[in-house]
Amino acid sequence: MDRRNAEHYSDPTAHAALTAVMRAEQGNYPAVYVCSAFSGDTERNTDRAIRYARFVLSQGKCPIAPHLYFTRFLDDGDPAQRELGLSFALEWMSRCAECWVFGDKITAGMRHDLEDARRRDIPLRFFDTTCKPQVTVLGRFLR
Repeated sequence: MDRRNAEHYSDPTAHAALTAVMRAEQGNYPAVYVCSAFSGDTERNTDRAIRYARFVLSQGKCPIAPHLYFTRFLDDGDPAQRELGLSFALEWMSRCAECWVFGDKITAGMRHDLEDARRRDIPLRFFDTTCKPQVTVLGRFLR
């Protein structure tokens, strides 16, 4: 959810109210977008994404990991299908309370997600591959 109103001015009061409504609708399990690498070594990256989703769940949150879902029926190697999958993923992200970023590098697909999360003012949290919180990664991304 964007913190800005229709005229693109900051509107923190309305944002806080709408966020509270969304969280109430989400019940006890706020949605967290899982942002991690997929392309390249897809087998290893899939295993890692599953582990990251389990970690999110262990923290009492509902993991949203579109790269585990859309790649089951969309071909990540086909540019048109990859773009469609990225668009669908951003639809899911728009419904998430936070975006958790996992790994030690930001891939092109992850950067796409992170830029959208920042545009929507979705809070970002960074973790290494072992799910330990990281602060330094945030600084590298924001430069």
